[in-house]
Amino acid sequence: MGQKSHPFGFRLGITEAHRSRWYAPKALYGELLVEDERIRKYLDHRLNRTPPSAAVAEVHIERTREELKIIVRTARPGLVIGPKGAEVERITQELTYMTGRKVAISIVEIKQPDMDAQLVAETVAEQLKKRGAFRRTVKMRAEGVMQAGAKGVKIMISGRLGGAEMSRTLDTRLGSLPLSTLQANINYGFAESRTAYGVIGVKVWIYKGMFDEEQKTEETDSRAAGARPRARGRH
Repeated sequence: MGQKSHPFGFRLGITEAHRSRWYAPKALYGELLVEDERIRKYLDHRLNRTPPSAAVAEVHIERTREELKIIVRTARPGLVIGPKGAEVERITQELTYMTGRKVAISIVEIKQPDMDAQLVAETVAEQLKKRGAFRRTVKMRAEGVMQAGAKGVKIMISGRLGGAEMSRTLDTRLGSLPLSTLQANINYGFAESRTAYGVIGVKVWIYKGMFDEEQKTEETDSRAAGARPRARGRH
């Protein structure tokens, strides 16, 4: 049997935070879990599957007793908000009706879509659906990710590639990808491309560097920022 671990689940609680953040008594837990899934499916269908795609990568859900807060991470915030906020208001009303709770939606913009594994996977899946040359598509996306500043990338596609009789797997790797290192900042995304001859799965891993390196850089920056005014004051 294959000994594969999910890159997000492997790091959950160590370097990755939960995408649903709330507490509930035993009797309510199952109901709220199903509700979270329904919210995610609804938002995915509404914003990603219905053209024009709003390029939503993640949906985080936070609950308090009074309020249900939904954080949407998207590369195209304008499409989610709509003209004068009409779209986001409509979504809020529909979710309030669906859940029977007070809903607040906040939108976070993804500054670099090429560094988000989920969005890269969706792009590859979309191009495969349009019958693009699969080898060229995968190679170009991987090179685009490396140009955006990633330290490593792996894109794997599996299924009836090019309409072949037998399904197979093709993967492209560039740079380094330490998947067993828990301190490595690995972004993982999965998407499905529903083509005329079957479903093709797309998996993307993006290595952005080590978490401890980022912390050290932040500490150095804050120390340097703190040192400047003092140095000025002495003169």
